[in-house]
Amino acid sequence: MKRYPPALLATVCLPWDEDFQLDAPLFQEAVTRIATELTPHVYLFGTAGEGYAVTDRQFEHIIRLFNEALPPEALPMIGVISLSLGTIVERIAHARTLGFREFQISLPSWGPLTDAEVDRFFAATCGAFPDCRFLHYNLPRAQRVLRGTDYARLASRWPNLVAIKMGGEPELLREIVTAAPALQLFAVEFGYAALRDEFECGFITAMTAGKPAYAREFYAARGERLAEMLAEIKAAHQVLRAHVASTGAHIDGAYDKMHLKMLMPEFPLRLLPPYSSVPDAVFDKFCAEAPAGWFTRKQTDDR
Repeated sequence: MKRYPPALLATVCLPWDEDFQLDAPLFQEAVTRIATELTPHVYLFGTAGEGYAVTDRQFEHIIRLFNEALPPEALPMIGVISLSLGTIVERIAHARTLGFREFQISLPSWGPLTDAEVDRFFAATCGAFPDCRFLHYNLPRAQRVLRGTDYARLASRWPNLVAIKMGGEPELLREIVTAAPALQLFAVEFGYAALRDEFECGFITAMTAGKPAYAREFYAARGERLAEMLAEIKAAHQVLRAHVASTGAHIDGAYDKMHLKMLMPEFPLRLLPPYSSVPDAVFDKFCAEAPAGWFTRKQTDDR
């Protein structure tokens, strides 16, 4: 039996004003809208949510705003990214005092961790907070991508390691699902579509994040309909990648803020320095050149 349900997960991005101060009212509006219109399973501070870029003071301030904006039905998760394991532990402990019990953790990325170092990392997180549940964000930026044998070992030791979030080739995803069947695997549209007809898995909105009804339909789709929707998503993704790449932006949030701007046209595309942002004019070009039907009338009329 899986330790975590095959939910639809969605991230919340951070709106920065021209002085790179958080627009708190707009942030809280985004939290509420995503949790009510898209999915109650919302997470904060993944790479798209700039969890790698915020200071400790910003982290503490933003999770309080996040907590205040959550509707009663929300099931929140806090991402924790840092080069310092001590900082990771401190941030988990602080969020726990506010009532959060689900966390998304990533390996420190200054250098690839050895097996022994990976084990110490999970002992300091899963082992130190047995009343919390952990999703491991398994990404190449951490310089160590865990495989099926790694997760089989870790899952046998830490019952509160409940899920994995990752991209990658379907062969690796299948290897991990097979080797560690108790852990729920979450993937964005491409990995989800590759696995969903064969395995139980969760879905993380990326390209579909600005289209709540469409995202929920994709999450529920199977077989031919799933393949049809994936083809639509791939066509829009090709246009998006071309436009974002033309600006020099490359970090995840550059893409995810484009998605959220579909739902909330007033949402700014700025990223915390030094990372490059996408200009509004590029978003307008994407709107104009995206495949027919990608933008609904409601989304474009509000802009």
